[in-house]
Amino acid sequence: WISAFLEAQAAELDAARNTLLGYGRDLKDFAAFILHRSRTFEEANQDDIEDYLVSCAANGLSRATRARRLSAVRQLFRFAFEEGWRNDNPSLRIKGPGMERTLPKTLSETQVNALLAAAETLGKSEAERARNLCLMELLYATGMRVSELVSLPVQAARGDPEMILVRGKGEKERLVPLSPPARRALANWLLIRDRDEEARRLS
Repeated sequence: WISAFLEAQAAELDAARNTLLGYGRDLKDFAAFILHRSRTFEEANQDDIEDYLVSCAANGLSRATRARRLSAVRQLFRFAFEEGWRNDNPSLRIKGPGMERTLPKTLSETQVNALLAAAETLGKSEAERARNLCLMELLYATGMRVSELVSLPVQAARGDPEMILVRGKGEKERLVPLSPPARRALANWLLIRDRDEEARRLS
């Protein structure tokens, strides 16, 4: 059931690898819980799911984690119902614990400057240091996710752009502006990268 569900998520929704891994871990945990009760996914009922959530709370899991696990269970049973593996959805009437609302944590200006300084000085080579600084400047300037940054094609950064096109979750695209320090770090890294590639090509 879990494998089929994850394959469907990957194929139909183009779910990210980390998302699929998270679903898999959560569903395996629920499977182990109901197996202890000598039940399978075909036999699990609403009480099993509610007791599982109580067990998660008793084990000290946060509301956010419990809400995420319930979401995975709900999606699995909805998938099973749509596939005809079950004629009901035992998770339909269960209310979740809700997500905790917290303000995002931010770094102070001093912390940011220390981070950028470390990126500029740490690395085994000039190329590594230039790359590290470029990555940190781009993250700081744009607010991109790390996954978005590392998947950017090199061509998107050529020509000293003032903005770059980023492809995010759900293949949605958006333009993000670059600060002058980010543009300088990017241009410097590209210069060193191209120089080193040319040297390797000629050696």
